Amino acid sequence: MPDQTQFKLIAHSESMHDILKRIDTISDSDSSVLLIGETGVGKEMVAEYVHRTSSRADQPFVKVGLAALPPDLLESELFGHEKGAFTSASSEKKGLFELANFGSIFLDDIDDFPINLQSKLLRVLESSEIMRVGGMKPIPIDVRLITAAKIDLREMCNRGLFRSDLYYRINVVPITIPPLRERSDDIPQLIQHFLDRFAPNKQLQVSKNAMEALIRYPWPGNIRELRNIIQRITLFANSEITESDLPDEIQSDNPIETLLKACHRCFNEDNMTFEQVVSCLEVNLIRQALQQANGNRSQAARQLKMSLSTFRDKLKKYNLESE
Repeated sequence: MPDQTQFKLIAHSESMHDILKRIDTISDSDSSVLLIGETGVGKEMVAEYVHRTSSRADQPFVKVGLAALPPDLLESELFGHEKGAFTSASSEKKGLFELANFGSIFLDDIDDFPINLQSKLLRVLESSEIMRVGGMKPIPIDVRLITAAKIDLREMCNRGLFRSDLYYRINVVPITIPPLRERSDDIPQLIQHFLDRFAPNKQLQVSKNAMEALIRYPWPGNIRELRNIIQRITLFANSEITESDLPDEIQSDNPIETLLKACHRCFNEDNMTFEQVVSCLEVNLIRQALQQANGNRSQAARQLKMSLSTFRDKLKKYNLESE
C-alpha cells in the first residue's frame, strides 16, 4: 500500500467513514469513479484520496476544472495538439490526459462538459488512446478516470444534455458525498484543521456557544464556506472565538425568526387571505433556498425536501424562473 502519511482526509462522521471504507475496497482497481455532491463538499479532496490509496499513487495526479476551461480550448487542453493544428499552435503540445499517463486524471464538473466533445471523451475511455488535435496517429494512454458532478447526470441524460453511454462508462463506482449539514460530526475537526492552517501561532480556541452555533448552521456552501469563514475569523481573533465573532447568519439560530423577517408582509397585512399568506411563505422559502444553493435548482429542491419537478412547477407558478 502506498505511503499516505503526507495526506489526511478529515472524516469523523459515520457517513464519511463508510465512504473511505468503500474507497479502500477499490484501491487496487482501475475502475472509473464518479463523485456526486453539492458544490464545496470536498470532491477534489476525495478524488485525491482515491488516487493516493491506489496502486497509481506514485504516478501523476492531474486535476482539471472543466468549468474554468474555455470551450474552444477544451479539446486541445485535454488531448493536446500538433504543431500547426490551428493558427496559434506554434509547437506541439501534450494534453492533460498524456500528462496523467500511468496515473489518474480528475475531471471536476463533468456536468459542464460540452455535449459536442462527449463522444470524443467516450472514445478515449473505450480505446485507451488519444488523438491530438491535428494529429494522424493515436497515442496509447493508461489513465484512471475520476470525475465529479454537482447535479444529477441521469436527469441531464433524460434532457439530452449528457450522453447516456458516457454516463454509464464513468459511473462504474458512484460515490455520493453528503453535504456538511448532514455530517455535523465532522465540523469540529474541520474547524480545528482550518484554525491550525490559517493561524498556527495563535492557538485559538472556540467557545462552547460558538461551536454549537457553527454546528447548528446549515452550511449551504459546505466545507468551502466553512473554510472561508474560519479564515476570516482568524484574521481578527486573538484568543477565544466567541459567538459574537461569528457572521450574523450563523449567530441567528432561529429559522422561524429568519422566515418571519423575510415574510414581514405576510404577517402584517390584514387583507391577505390564507392562500396568499401560504404563497408568500412559499416564495420566500424558495428564494432563500436558491440563494443558499447559489442558484442551483437541484440543490435548492433537496434543501426543501421537494422533488425537482415540483420545485420547477413552483418556480413557474410564482414567476420565479428568471431567479
